Amino acid sequence: MGVIDERISGLEELAQQLRVDAVRVSAQAGSGHPTSSMSAADLMAGLLEGHLHYDFAHPHRAGNDRLVFSKGHASPLLYAMLRAVGAIDEEHLMTYRRLGSDLEGHPTPRLPWVDVATGSLGQGLPIGVGMALGARLGGSPARVWVLCGDGELAEGSMWEAFAAAADLGLGNLCAIVDVNRLGQRGPTRYEWDTTAYATRIGCFGWHTVEIDGHDPAAIDQALAAAEEEHSRPTAIIARTRKGKGVAAAEDKEGLHGKPLQESEKAVVELGGVRSAHVEVSPPRSTEPRQRGERSPLNLPSYPVGTMAATRDGFGEALKAVGEADPDVVVVDGEVADSTRTAAFAEAFPNRFVECYIAEQQMIGTAVGLRTQGWVPYAATFAAFLTRAHDFLRMAAISGTDLRIVGSHAGVSIGRDGPSQMGLEDLAMMRALWRSVVLYPCDANQAAHLTATMADVPGISYLRTTRGETPVIYRPDETFPVGGSKTLLSSPHDRLAIVAAGVTVPEALSAAERLLKDGVPVRVIDAYSVKPLDAAAVRQAAADTGRILTVEDHRPVGGLGDAVLDAVAGRIPDVRFKKLAVHGMPGSAGPAEQLASAGIDAAAITHAAQRLLA
Repeated sequence: MGVIDERISGLEELAQQLRVDAVRVSAQAGSGHPTSSMSAADLMAGLLEGHLHYDFAHPHRAGNDRLVFSKGHASPLLYAMLRAVGAIDEEHLMTYRRLGSDLEGHPTPRLPWVDVATGSLGQGLPIGVGMALGARLGGSPARVWVLCGDGELAEGSMWEAFAAAADLGLGNLCAIVDVNRLGQRGPTRYEWDTTAYATRIGCFGWHTVEIDGHDPAAIDQALAAAEEEHSRPTAIIARTRKGKGVAAAEDKEGLHGKPLQESEKAVVELGGVRSAHVEVSPPRSTEPRQRGERSPLNLPSYPVGTMAATRDGFGEALKAVGEADPDVVVVDGEVADSTRTAAFAEAFPNRFVECYIAEQQMIGTAVGLRTQGWVPYAATFAAFLTRAHDFLRMAAISGTDLRIVGSHAGVSIGRDGPSQMGLEDLAMMRALWRSVVLYPCDANQAAHLTATMADVPGISYLRTTRGETPVIYRPDETFPVGGSKTLLSSPHDRLAIVAAGVTVPEALSAAERLLKDGVPVRVIDAYSVKPLDAAAVRQAAADTGRILTVEDHRPVGGLGDAVLDAVAGRIPDVRFKKLAVHGMPGSAGPAEQLASAGIDAAAITHAAQRLLA
């Protein structure tokens, strides 16, 4: 037997070992996706043997290749690979899906060799785009390999990724598409027509290779061809069979997400348990990414009493943050002139990524960039972030640090109408695990919070306003996360108004009107919606016995609910009222919108009077 024949035989044996382990762990757990793992076993065996460059002892090394299981349900295959390279042992492998195990049903970064959580299909490739871009920005020779399923190619986010990767010329990215024909409940759209996939992907500008996904020699050649590409991404489109190697399971419907019924028999059919060890190729470079020096931060300032939009404060501050920290990168959804990220783009074009109108890819890019050590800010209209909510949800599961900015929030944007109004964003962002939600009312506050976000762990969200608002804070004021500002207060306050963003000046105006009628009220600027300054709110509730919240947002899940959560059951006998946007707005001027929604100064005054009655 020649050297080539021996290598091919070794690849076949490794693939069988991976299949056996996928069957065993799923049987042990009583759940899992062994058949989806078995179809891709030859592909991953080929990748491990000679094409993946990775130091498993140092998983966060900058020069390591990256492997993303976009088809995260094939986690048994990933964990079998980790056993084959010696990253985990047999005992660890068999904890799959147990309480407390880091070998979860779908991969998460609880494992140091997993960069991002997957399992919500259609996300691995968009994130891979960000990873590949991040590696290139950092001068790393690392490549990014993404294992995709044919079923998830029905997801629009995958085609956003195909378009973005080609546009960016990411020659260091390879998508390995496991075309096993069967989805969860039946055949996929194009079944085994690999040419249908290749034609469509190729139209985006990718290099495509169609292969038999169970032919080790063809797999090896395709992976080598991907490594030789430097100017465009590669898609290896592999025809495979779900449940490969077990006659009772191979290409059979109805077995998705189920352990094999006669698993011991299946293991025998696959040749029995093996314990072969794979020596993976070392990284192409072990040099850490060269980072620039940080410089002092010089934030913009706005004179008290002038008018300025919080989006302007954000945009100018973002540019200042970029000047101070060379690791800051910005991604935008083709609205940079509106979000005000254009200032950063003009100053640092190499660190600005135009994602066009593809919000899922925008967040995926940000997540991928973060895995490479960059500090990403992602901005678009607050309303359009709802399209990317699942990406944000999965980013939270990944434990990713992101800075998200939603502009044009609320009815106060005026005549564009409800399609452009972010009215659900506070609720969406508050619900994310480990999130921080910030809503500035003036430009100086927005500038400080923009800078603060750079060092906030988890997902932080800054909500900005289109129109100008009065500058009420001095440039040297500080705004810690979890804080608030009490703007008006006296020992005789009969009610507390809690506002944020555009409703803060409306609340101050209402307070002036009430004071003229002999009614002193407290006004709290709750710029940190999450975490809320619960102590200040509870003290106000205890002192006045009445809380009125006002927000340019739907009544569910926003500032009012955050305040209610802080007060309910803790301060007795508190009267509470929420002002929010209940109806469906139309087109009108900003002041008309606030009045129509019942959240302007007049409405606040009226609501306060009723609450005091």
